[in-house]
Amino acid sequence: MKYIGSFKCVILSPNELLYQNEIESLFLTGDRGEYELLAYHYPLVGVLKKSDIIINFNESIPIKGGVVRFFANECTIIVEEEIKTAKQMKQTKEKN
Repeated sequence: MKYIGSFKCVILSPNELLYQNEIESLFLTGDRGEYELLAYHYPLVGVLKKSDIIINFNESIPIKGGVVRFFANECTIIVEEEIKTAKQMKQTKEKN
């Protein structure tokens, strides 16, 4: 699906920058339901539940929870911790 406009998205964990890019859509699961954020969304602050953050319908970041802030066409998400996928755990093991 093609949307008009994009917005800046930054996803941070306590230890690292997980994601930073201009995107068109973002799906989140919060304590009050599911959100789809698009460019120029109204200002928002919310609590995120354990779920997957879906970016532009084709990227997924599993999280244990966190907070989201959308203001002035910029989205900042701070997650408690990223849930490591099997692929990420294998890569970490190979590095060590």
